[in-house]
Amino acid sequence: MLEFAAYLIGEDGHIVNRVDLLCADESEAKTKAADLAIKFDVELWERARRIETFLCRLERDAES
Repeated sequence: MLEFAAYLIGEDGHIVNRVDLLCADESEAKTKAADLAIKFDVELWERARRIETFLCRLERDAES
């Protein structure tokens, strides 16, 4: 299992919370991080490497 960190980012750009993820691979980590992007943007990290940023669903829905 690999360790990842998902950081929930507030509107002011600061970290609101951190969620530790144990996943089989990066693909699974991306899926879990995307699922967390309900009210906040989520940055997915593996140690010092930022993998991807997932926009909050409320923002995505508003853009549609």
